[in-house]
Amino acid sequence: MHTKKAATYFSEYFQIFIGILLTSLGLKAFLLPNGFLDGGVTGIALLIRTQADINMSYLLVLISIPFLILGYFTVSKRIVIKSIISILGLALFIHFENFQTITNDKLLISIFGGLLVGSGIGIAIRNGSVLDGSEILGVFLNDKLGISIGKIVLIFNIILFAITAFVVSVEVALYSILTYIIAAKVTDTVIEGFEDFIGVTIVSRKHKLIKKAILENLGVGLTIYKGSSGYGTKGIQEDFDIIHSIVNRIDIKKMYRIIQEIDKDAFIVEFDVNNVKGGVLRHYINKKKNKKLQKITP
Repeated sequence: MHTKKAATYFSEYFQIFIGILLTSLGLKAFLLPNGFLDGGVTGIALLIRTQADINMSYLLVLISIPFLILGYFTVSKRIVIKSIISILGLALFIHFENFQTITNDKLLISIFGGLLVGSGIGIAIRNGSVLDGSEILGVFLNDKLGISIGKIVLIFNIILFAITAFVVSVEVALYSILTYIIAAKVTDTVIEGFEDFIGVTIVSRKHKLIKKAILENLGVGLTIYKGSSGYGTKGIQEDFDIIHSIVNRIDIKKMYRIIQEIDKDAFIVEFDVNNVKGGVLRHYINKKKNKKLQKITP
């Protein structure tokens, strides 16, 4: 048990180390030499550095302190400890790294700087750490005001980039927005994974034919609920199966096509799925090894 726990800790901190390395590379080789910004705490530190000759490492640590204190009362102590270690590690990497500027092309700087920073932050978050305190602020205000974390972080960065446009230049602000958008998207992709799944609920009188067609043509698992239709003055008129399934976004059009060919009047509800574990879906993820599934998930 202790060996397994130690292996888990080692894996988490090793991945956080990789995240720190990628983030520092994006900052030192792309954003810092060209005066471009990212969002959040890193963006504030980069903005201050454009106006004052202060070591980026010191700025990153100093600006992160209020957010870490806030995190102590908002998130778990374990996350705060990991975040302190991660931020100090990032500051040390930035201080001692000597990466050469790779390109002076502004578009490439925005794209690859955002790609590296987003990957690093995403890996860190996936392993229970925070490299940017703006997410902690988002959690705190969400708890106090009920505003979504995404909106809080977005407002935070809109203010930051507006100040950048006023203090530095509109061009730098625009390129920094591009960097932030890329970094945010890559962070989400790293956290949620590259597979993008959609949940689908299907209500149809031809449920038997639809079940068979989905199993044979898509090879995905199905969960079946018992339902009834015709509530009203005449009471319950008909019992039928409600089909629930999860498919990759790539195959969602194919599923719609299969359903429409059988029942054009089928009622379909589609929704995003953030995380999926276990079940028959595992066969689907592994390149649909078992294409023609004969059983239905419980």
